[in-house]
Amino acid sequence: MYVVMNELHVPDEAKEAMQNRFGNSVENMKNIPGCLDFMFLEENKENGKQVVFTKWESKQHYEDWVNSDAFKKAHQGQQNNQNSTKEKSPASGSELKSYEVIHHF
Repeated sequence: MYVVMNELHVPDEAKEAMQNRFGNSVENMKNIPGCLDFMFLEENKENGKQVVFTKWESKQHYEDWVNSDAFKKAHQGQQNNQNSTKEKSPASGSELKSYEVIHHF
């Protein structure tokens, strides 16, 4: 099993927009081969962190997703209906951490 956590650097005023963006991804992630779990986490404090947590059957499943058209589509930005520009992510950066699961119940 493989776990990936993406800690997002998001200003407080943009956190709701980020929650909505990842909320739209929940159903899509259910259909990704090897994806066992998808969670969007937020600390309950001012200036708290937002974290995308995913659990995979294997590192290979995660890498297959990252290299897939579905991943590229999910991360290319959303089309703005008022004009043809892409909507920029509210995140100013992120820190990606990944782990092999040694023990699990």
